[in-house]
Amino acid sequence: MSKAAEKIEIRNIVSPNHVVRVDKAKYTAMRDALLEVLPATTPGLTVAETKAAVLPILSEELFPGGDKAGWWLKAAQLDLEAQGVIQREATKPLRLHRAK
Repeated sequence: MSKAAEKIEIRNIVSPNHVVRVDKAKYTAMRDALLEVLPATTPGLTVAETKAAVLPILSEELFPGGDKAGWWLKAAQLDLEAQGVIQREATKPLRLHRAK
């Protein structure tokens, strides 16, 4: 029998009282990649640009062929926004950057 994956609680800026438990290794890998690629200043990156930038640095073991990377990117984005670590610009398309 395999060992259960360690979980971490994340939040969502859109639904602040809603807490979800997710795989800690995948979340941490995506969070670190996201923070690595997002600039500290505006105008930031679009979500599509962010995804293109994180895919090459994600672990192939955790995200084989980029599988589910979009979901994990959105989960990490919303959690980091809820924490005040990253910010979104009021633009279309949405642009993200690290908070000051």
